[in-house]
Amino acid sequence: MLPYPNIDPVIFGIGPLKIRWYGLMYVLGFMASYFLVLRQIKQFNFKKLASHFEDLNFILLLSLILGGRLGYVLFYNLPYYLQHPAEILATWRGGMSFHGALLAVIIGGVLFCKKNKLPFWRTADIYVVTVPIGLGLGRLGNFINGELFGRVTTVPWGMIFPAGGPLPRHPSQLYEFFLEGFILFIVLWKLKDRPHWDGFILACFLILYGIFRSFIEVFRQPDPQIGFLFGYLTMGQILSFLMILAGGLIILWRRNCE
Repeated sequence: MLPYPNIDPVIFGIGPLKIRWYGLMYVLGFMASYFLVLRQIKQFNFKKLASHFEDLNFILLLSLILGGRLGYVLFYNLPYYLQHPAEILATWRGGMSFHGALLAVIIGGVLFCKKNKLPFWRTADIYVVTVPIGLGLGRLGNFINGELFGRVTTVPWGMIFPAGGPLPRHPSQLYEFFLEGFILFIVLWKLKDRPHWDGFILACFLILYGIFRSFIEVFRQPDPQIGFLFGYLTMGQILSFLMILAGGLIILWRRNCE
């Protein structure tokens, strides 16, 4: 068994203002995405996207926050929020859904691209390459917070999380950091430089993330308010299966359009 490092989630505080590792991870993820998208715009000479870059970033960021919160409310804890609707906006208490954020970002991106006559599929490919960085950093933030830990285990690298009871558990946040963050970024970054039709990178992201997330959910503790669905599936697995299906449909559709 490995000792859980017990890192203070708060980096430093000034009066009521507290700077947390989790928030810093989000900032670093946004910064990495910003500069890597800019790099690709220059690499592929995508001048039309360059002229709308800042406005699109704002729409995507807003979509991510709103979609992440509403996704959590709808997918993970709807009965509670129906009884306490005032808490839907209380994001500081936690509760964000990646799948909800992804859906909202795609919808926001489609609407923005349509309004400004930008090629959506090409634009999506450029942005989605950078998403795993934010995902990976976010999982490190979860690990520091001691949340979203794994199931009870006997593996030598199991850890006892402060909020996870007395038994060692899988550090599933680190599994997600490695697969959904590091590995997925490396694969997509290499694929972007190979000849492909527009939308291919987005499809690869949906399929690979869905596979990685579904696999890691085997080791991750299900959300207590939901537990297992149909006896053995988690909500994360069901939503990830839908991602895999969506990626496959994009491949079938887009490869015949190029």
